[in-house]
Amino acid sequence: MADSEGNPMILVVDDEEMVRSIAAQMLEKLGYTVVAAASGAEAVDIFEQNSEDFDLVILDMVMPGLDGAKVFDKMKALDASTKFILSSGYSRDSKASEIMDRGCDAFIQKPFRLQEMSDLIESLIGS
Repeated sequence: MADSEGNPMILVVDDEEMVRSIAAQMLEKLGYTVVAAASGAEAVDIFEQNSEDFDLVILDMVMPGLDGAKVFDKMKALDASTKFILSSGYSRDSKASEIMDRGCDAFIQKPFRLQEMSDLIESLIGS
């Protein structure tokens, strides 16, 4: 569940290019290997082929097409051991709470702060 150099691998799923880019830069700065997906469908395709490679998925809740809830359900069915952080620009509402109740491990509100992201990931997968 790490890259060839032993770095944990994280799949970042967000339909906003700027959010994906900033999240990837932050995570790479923290020493993680990052794969980014621009849509729920793309993320599911990547995950289906490589689920055992990912230590963590950071998943946007609101996306066109396959939203975060549907993507979470599909990925969790493929690999129940993967850890998930649900992200949203909105506060944790009933929809987010519903996903959390189904087994999502954590919630983070956008915009991400480096230390908050680092602490949250560390608590879920270590370093």
